[in-house]
Amino acid sequence: MSTIVTVDTVDIRFPTSEQLDGSDAMNADPDYSAAYVEITTDADDGHSGHGFVFTIGRGNDIQTAAIRALSPHLVGRDVEAILDDMGSFWRGLVGDSQLRWLGPEKGVMHMAIGAVVNAMWDLKAKRASLPLWRLLARMSPEEIVDLIDFRYLTDALTRDDALQILRAAEPGRATREAELLEHGYPAYTTTPGWLGYSDEKLARLCREAVADGFRMIKLKVGGDVDDDIRRMRLARETVGPDIRIGTDANQRWGVDEAIEWMGRLSEFDIAWIEEPTNPDDILAHAAIAKGVAPIPVATGEHCGGRVMFKQLLQANALSVLQIDATRVAGVNENIAILLLAAKFGVPVCPHAGGVGLCEAVQHLSMFDFIAVTGTTEGRVIEYVDHLHEHFVTPTDVSGGVYHAPTAPGNGMEMLAASREEYTFRG
Repeated sequence: MSTIVTVDTVDIRFPTSEQLDGSDAMNADPDYSAAYVEITTDADDGHSGHGFVFTIGRGNDIQTAAIRALSPHLVGRDVEAILDDMGSFWRGLVGDSQLRWLGPEKGVMHMAIGAVVNAMWDLKAKRASLPLWRLLARMSPEEIVDLIDFRYLTDALTRDDALQILRAAEPGRATREAELLEHGYPAYTTTPGWLGYSDEKLARLCREAVADGFRMIKLKVGGDVDDDIRRMRLARETVGPDIRIGTDANQRWGVDEAIEWMGRLSEFDIAWIEEPTNPDDILAHAAIAKGVAPIPVATGEHCGGRVMFKQLLQANALSVLQIDATRVAGVNENIAILLLAAKFGVPVCPHAGGVGLCEAVQHLSMFDFIAVTGTTEGRVIEYVDHLHEHFVTPTDVSGGVYHAPTAPGNGMEMLAASREEYTFRG
């Protein structure tokens, strides 16, 4: 038996605003940041669990404080008992009534729980000597559904529904795992599209994206409609007619403005419009989806939890569902969301802009392909070419695909030297 001995948190911030990397219509000067946690045990195996919450600078101190508030739930606990029942562990953290009051089940406290849950999954995968995607994809359907809290979901997804989905995919798991290892998982890139980039830089990065094998790029929109038209025309002329171009408004508009704006951009054959309005406004998303059709609406990176995703699906408010590895309460809740999307037949194309999100979310998409949906059709993982050098197992993207990681863990462990160099000290 081993026990948890420390829960160490670090406020890590990268000065990405200096080059306007990550800039969009709502976030003009983001500094990609991580409220980082490392969980250590008294076992002699040398393993520790790593997780984080992605933020964009100020406020990261609040997020690290929220993670520290969970220490009493962890220090002194039996590690094996937690790892053997990750569903109960999740429910115990989320069910702390005094901390839950701050959400409930959304926001800073919920994200802090996600960092801790993800760190324990990292530890579990390392102890199994498996990458997280493979650990999850080798669990039985019964073990997978035991991870999920179905409270609030049963009007859309029951335990039996989830088991049916997972059992239907079970026979082809080994074949799909081999296919994933050989061919990778489709990616698209947002690298050319940041709103603060010059036209020259936009065109150059578009050319490089196509040369690198990407079949889809994404541009930020929503600052000025005439500027957006100019940038979209430049991008389309640069990449040609066969490359998909997505757009992302980062919550910029109300309903009427979104419909009108996208009407102006529709001539450029838009792959989707992402986050057109407030992420909590389900009815507005539904109205926009009708108003901009046939342009698909994509959203989800700021959805607080599985209940909001359920409602977006029930309301036909999205055509592309975007999970985020650190916005909800970790792996368990994201699995619930993947199953909801499968039930409704909606493709999942994760959000991965930011520090470490590419490294983290790829595991969830790969698990989805192998054990849930059995397909990559209509599915792509976002890729942004920033800050991968700071991770122990950096994302491997080439030829327009994510190559499946084989190193044990969840991919979220940052190099000790990087943590030390970029710790924010006020």
